Amino acid sequence: MNNPLFYFPFTNSTSYSVDSAPDSPVFSWRGIELRKSGLIFAAAVFLVAVPVFIEAPLVRHLPGVSLALTMAWVGLSLALLSSPSTRFWGDLLLGFAGSWLAGSLYWGWLRWEPLWHLPVEAIVLPFSLWCLYRRRLTVGSWFAIVSFFGTAVTDGYFYLVGLMPRWRELMQVEPELVAPIFGEAIAQVRTPWGALCALVLAAILLLGGLLPLRGPNPPLHYWAFSGAVLSTILVDALFWLAALAAVG
Repeated sequence: MNNPLFYFPFTNSTSYSVDSAPDSPVFSWRGIELRKSGLIFAAAVFLVAVPVFIEAPLVRHLPGVSLALTMAWVGLSLALLSSPSTRFWGDLLLGFAGSWLAGSLYWGWLRWEPLWHLPVEAIVLPFSLWCLYRRRLTVGSWFAIVSFFGTAVTDGYFYLVGLMPRWRELMQVEPELVAPIFGEAIAQVRTPWGALCALVLAAILLLGGLLPLRGPNPPLHYWAFSGAVLSTILVDALFWLAALAAVG
């Protein structure tokens, strides 16, 4: 079969590796160049930050639709992978599709139990690790792994600060009744222990996002890695602001 959809990335073919593609300019205007690395970084930030606020309301009211959209993302990623000029986009989008699948499953049907969050979010990790072992889909694989890492750090904060009971309460009340629960959660976050945990975990995310970009010409998948890690800080900050707004 000559159609790349059938052999990529499941064979030992070396016809394509996104990391071997040069970080060439893809747009230039008045001396300002936009390179592949910058596009991948921006796309990783977008795919972590923005869909959180799109998928969350969708999956709450139409979980079946959200789950079905996973196939749309997979189909689009495979179409992009079939063309040399768009393969790195398809690579990244396939990793995003895995994260979308996990989010749809958990927030659609299991959101009342926080202990199930990380196991469900890890559903695509075996495939991502297998792809990395085979040196295939490195951009999307790292995106999925780092998205899970960011989720684990955020959940770790909830465990450390004792916010899991508030999580369960929020999942069981109507939207107009969330303000008192947010108020209790914010009070716990504002304690010295809550502030210390926030600083330590934010430092871990910041270092994890910046260290891969040291040195000249980092591989393209490092840019997806860093974008996904750093955008976790952005998403958590936006949730914090949303909680403050809900209180008042």
